[in-house]
Amino acid sequence: MAGTTVHTLENQQLLEQVERESAAAARQLAETAHLRKGQLVVIGCSTSEVVGHQVGSWSTPEVADAIFRGLDSVFGPMGVYMAAQCCEHLNRALIVEYEAVPGGEIVNVVPQPKAGSSFATAAYKAFRHPVALEEIRADAGLDIGGTLIGMHLKKVAVPVRLEQDHIGQAIVLAARVRPKFIGGDRAVYDETLKEGYPDFTD
Repeated sequence: MAGTTVHTLENQQLLEQVERESAAAARQLAETAHLRKGQLVVIGCSTSEVVGHQVGSWSTPEVADAIFRGLDSVFGPMGVYMAAQCCEHLNRALIVEYEAVPGGEIVNVVPQPKAGSSFATAAYKAFRHPVALEEIRADAGLDIGGTLIGMHLKKVAVPVRLEQDHIGQAIVLAARVRPKFIGGDRAVYDETLKEGYPDFTD
């Protein structure tokens, strides 16, 4: 049967491992992408891949909860919002805190481990006021296990190489974003925007 329940010492160690690795990946992305309060990070996560199975074949809610805790231990204190990408059965919709997207067009769906993903389900349970949206434009992203998050990133997406390049057995890919360069050879550019979007809150 697809899916697993964690009871053994070995599996408890796996949960602790993926929580640590998730926190490390979040810290590295936050630093590289210069993330700040109010920004959005889209997270795609295949717990099947994390535990060594093919994406979509072995949903593992306990692993999803551990990954969420690790990520939230970094992004939460920063005031950075996570948007949990659902699986293809929900057309890669997103679960996010309402306060992060007050003007967003909400759709009605509640993710489940086999229809939405274990990670999106974990986020839905953990968020104070979870809502589902069909699309966002995030400021950075983490793809855990090849879930294809690019459709939810602002332009222009820039690949980020993290030292923490695996969570469990899943490959971790990351991205930040920057404004487009426009105008061609004669244009003058603001060099600071190469590193990301400006902070006008000061």
